[in-house]
Amino acid sequence: MATFLRNDIASLTEVKPTYDLGESYGPDLRLADLLTPELGDLDLSYGTAYGDPRLRTALAERHGVRPDQVVTTVGGMHAIFLLAYLVADGGGQVVTTEPLFPLARNCYESVGADVRVIPLSFDDGYQLTVEHVRAHLTPETKLVSLATPQNPSGVEVSRETLQQIVAVMSEICPDAYLMIDETYRTAAYGDDPIVGTAVHLGPKVVVVSSLSKCHGAAALRVGWLISTDAELVDQVVTAKFNTVVSGSPVTEALAVQLFEQEDEILEVRRRWLADSLATTDEWIRANHELVEWVRPDAGALCCIRLKSAVSVDRFREATAELSVRLADGDWFGDESRVFRLGFGFLPLVELKAGLDALATALRKAVDASD
Repeated sequence: MATFLRNDIASLTEVKPTYDLGESYGPDLRLADLLTPELGDLDLSYGTAYGDPRLRTALAERHGVRPDQVVTTVGGMHAIFLLAYLVADGGGQVVTTEPLFPLARNCYESVGADVRVIPLSFDDGYQLTVEHVRAHLTPETKLVSLATPQNPSGVEVSRETLQQIVAVMSEICPDAYLMIDETYRTAAYGDDPIVGTAVHLGPKVVVVSSLSKCHGAAALRVGWLISTDAELVDQVVTAKFNTVVSGSPVTEALAVQLFEQEDEILEVRRRWLADSLATTDEWIRANHELVEWVRPDAGALCCIRLKSAVSVDRFREATAELSVRLADGDWFGDESRVFRLGFGFLPLVELKAGLDALATALRKAVDASD
């Protein structure tokens, strides 16, 4: 019987603590930000399996592709699941990294894929190299699944490395797809440039993303898959129809409104993230004797690691006592001393208060270990 593995990351959907530093996205948009009078005339009928044509056009323009190369999905995970089902079902070989957003690995294992994991480490700054990938490829590889920026670290895979991976895949497994999860691609800091999409790196490159993280619109459950491979797009559309028929025309219409305001929305959020990153940087410096981090390249998240003077068990107890939540590293396949810290969710005043509480938890954990 096929099944999905349970993971404690599901606790992030439960009751919020006072200081939620476990989330991986920026502030939420409000429904009022997107509502327009014409939405009241929207028919509550089925949508199309491809997705709202206006939404696909907006996405195509932002990725430099045609609208018929875009398929909207019910969140980004739906796109990843459909690709896994089509490409790696029943033992197909998938190469991915760890640490990794656990739902992604779970969906590969749920379809019976042979999952081969490239271990990335805190000590190496979670840097992926083409040599890492080459060592795990075989002629039987069906899919290489990467994220940039990565979740949980926020570390990017360079464009040069991605180009090298495309080249080595063309030698070893030319029929395999390279899927790039670009969920955090547009979550740049301040005036930092936004990295271009990877979809143009080759005909076997597929990108997926959603409105959940960079845009703060997780409630819309709108994601997408983009590919220049017409046959794959047709298969994804057919798979989508056979699983959910269509996405919600209501939320896709709201997504159209979001993209009409995207420049303004992202500008505000980029400033927010830059200020939050600077605050987190200051906190790390102030507590460097007890904690260290890998500075992220983009996104609302980073990885911190407790130093040896800190008792991990007591730290967990202290954060619970102080109503502070982090995301455990072992949820993602990382070491127990590593935690994902989400710095983009709380307003700056609350973030500072949460980090102060986190510093108190660190000190309590040191006292317990003496």
